[in-house]
Amino acid sequence: MKKIILLSIIIGFISCNSKNGKTTTEIQEQVVDNPELIEIYKIDQADRKTENIDWNIVTKKDRLREVRIYELLDSNKVRTSLDYHNAAMIFQHGRDSIAFGMAVKFMRKSIELDSTANKWLLAAAIDRDLLSRNKPQIYGTQYWKIKNQPWELRKIDTTKISDVERIEYGVETLAQQREKEKRLNSKKINELLNEGKTIDELIHFIKTENVKESKYDLSESGLNNFGYQLISQGNEKEASKIFKLNTELYPNGFNTFDSYGECLLKLGDKANAIKAYRKSLNLNPDNKNAEKILTEME
Repeated sequence: MKKIILLSIIIGFISCNSKNGKTTTEIQEQVVDNPELIEIYKIDQADRKTENIDWNIVTKKDRLREVRIYELLDSNKVRTSLDYHNAAMIFQHGRDSIAFGMAVKFMRKSIELDSTANKWLLAAAIDRDLLSRNKPQIYGTQYWKIKNQPWELRKIDTTKISDVERIEYGVETLAQQREKEKRLNSKKINELLNEGKTIDELIHFIKTENVKESKYDLSESGLNNFGYQLISQGNEKEASKIFKLNTELYPNGFNTFDSYGECLLKLGDKANAIKAYRKSLNLNPDNKNAEKILTEME
């Protein structure tokens, strides 16, 4: 009799915890970020950080990545906020309004699932979608360059969005956008390297230059990009010097410390990498990348 009663209790428990045909195990299933999407995102970004990019090859890879995202969607493997963000970036690198529209859709879903998600990609996707339909962008994330002509901020309707909202979405203010346009047309730092200067000589030159008035792009992002160029060439040790210099020139830039930490990890210097990531997170508590890496390391 006791066995029958016990069996009835177990069956009743399973029945009570079955909703819409799902068992307790299925209900308690933990939804985690799709590792394949994380890898797809990383490769997509890496393809754009190499020197002398062959865009014909990258474009073909972009199309294949889009196809794979559609397959993952069909099999319900795009589920978390990060999944949708990573998928959005792939379609952000599309070539038509259909792809850009998908990027907007994915980023809205990403933010719906996590209100703290970085909104910059949504602003960029909206801008690119508008431009693809012959309308002016509204945030100001898109620049272009035609052959030997200077870089230009693409047509923008400045009446739709305020600088307050731009800042909320991680976008530069209108004044900062004009400054960025100027930086884009400055000489690149690697030109000095190509002239035969060593990294140490280049660093000495930068330290003695007037950063704002220099004909070279010595901005935070300019130095950061140069550091990643060195990494792509296998020069992590030299890259670490550039990232360190960037933290000294721009001590309030959370991304400078984030990049420095990443480079230190590649060099196996875990202790100082942790310090750099902690500093980055201190400067920007919303830096999910630093938070994630610190959690994994500590």
